[in-house]
Amino acid sequence: MPRKARMLIEGEPAVYHVMSRTALDGFVIGDAEKDYLLQLIRHLSSVYFVEILTFCIMGNHFHIVVRMHPGADYSDEEIKERFVRYYGDKKTLTSGQIPMFREKWAKLSEFMKEIKQCFSRYYNKLHKRRGFFWADRYKSVIVEEGETLINCLAYVDLNPVRAGIVEKPDEYRWNGLGWHAQTGNRDRLLSLDFGLEDHEETDISERLARYREFVYEAGAVESARGKSISEETLTKERAKGFKPTLADRMRARTRYFTDSGIIGSREFVRRLWSRLRTDEDNPDKTPVSISGIPGMYSLKRLSENIS
Repeated sequence: MPRKARMLIEGEPAVYHVMSRTALDGFVIGDAEKDYLLQLIRHLSSVYFVEILTFCIMGNHFHIVVRMHPGADYSDEEIKERFVRYYGDKKTLTSGQIPMFREKWAKLSEFMKEIKQCFSRYYNKLHKRRGFFWADRYKSVIVEEGETLINCLAYVDLNPVRAGIVEKPDEYRWNGLGWHAQTGNRDRLLSLDFGLEDHEETDISERLARYREFVYEAGAVESARGKSISEETLTKERAKGFKPTLADRMRARTRYFTDSGIIGSREFVRRLWSRLRTDEDNPDKTPVSISGIPGMYSLKRLSENIS
């Protein structure tokens, strides 16, 4: 029996909630694999005509909420820039190829195919195995903007809370609220409208606070799908106006003290990297400021470049 065609909207922006699950038993997507999958999403979202609204990478599946944009919204010059971002100086783009990339990079199916295929190759090489990694096709749902969207975003960000992994969604390293808390939305990976109808008139920090309020209030409601945010945690967040304090920001960034490779002032990180890097490391890698901790920089030993 032929597969049923996906419901996709063409010629105008559309929001989709996308989910894919591994075919392997158990929670096989570990911390290193989650980091790689997130790097992959970051890289490909800078090429495809896509906004990432939120995401969540769990031990056996992942979610992304995306807004896909039609290729007609992008000029030839923008496509040339994205081509260089994708291929570097390995290939040359001809004028005849521009329509093909304009069509390809507007497709949700192509975006998801690249994510899943690249991750499968990485995982199989890392674990010295062969065969399928993902179970069947990804699932996708068209999401209406506004109230439906903000509920969908909250559902995705609350996954690690419902699974009992963390008490607060901000404490999880591989979801949207965690990305905001830990990096300050580095590289502007995530869209900042959160499904709020008046988002263009609202300050960014206020938008985030309003979205956090929605997520925490929704997460505190008892659910048959898993655990809930405790009343004590909700009360504390209400008292802060759902805006993270300096202590909250510091706690969210403690992973830098274990995962950074090198941490300290910009000059300290740069000097040690120059001395310790090997021929296999990226010579152009530079210190990255740790959002929320003034004057502190970090640098992972492994390159985050995706080829």
